Amino acid sequence: MKVESYKIKGWKERETGLLISENEDWILTKYIPVDYVVDGFKLYNKTFVKGRKSKRGEAQIAKVLELKEIQPNKPESFSFKSTIELLEWSEEKYGLFEFQNKDESDVYYGILSDYKNDSVYIDTISMDGEVEETDYTKFKLNQIRSITFETDYFNSIRLLMNDKLRDAENQE
Repeated sequence: MKVESYKIKGWKERETGLLISENEDWILTKYIPVDYVVDGFKLYNKTFVKGRKSKRGEAQIAKVLELKEIQPNKPESFSFKSTIELLEWSEEKYGLFEFQNKDESDVYYGILSDYKNDSVYIDTISMDGEVEETDYTKFKLNQIRSITFETDYFNSIRLLMNDKLRDAENQE
């Protein structure tokens, strides 16, 4: 069991995760937002990982996770793919995706609208679960630094979105 902290290009705060697996492009972790709390999964785009460390602090976290019997298991049906394919996988599995790009404080929830060449166009999902279909937002695929799923917040947005969609169907 290995816990690592990552320095992401353009972000001030280090990110921490329980290493599950990696390939040449991505690092898959169980996300550790603070102390000994594990909250969902986070993929880090290796292009933007400017440093990795696993020292005394990370070893202490790993020990606690081991005592809590947390296992570094991949999510069901997960496999490494291209950025667009990972977003598609998340949307197919969960109904939406979450990612971050240059600004670490900005988190985007969305549904794929279209993609062309090196850009993705999404219908954004607001914090109250509302799908904003009228204004497509464009992002460069090569600027996506992380993709997150199964966190408590992600699942909450998903529940709100599904509730709004059910309400809209019932009103038709």
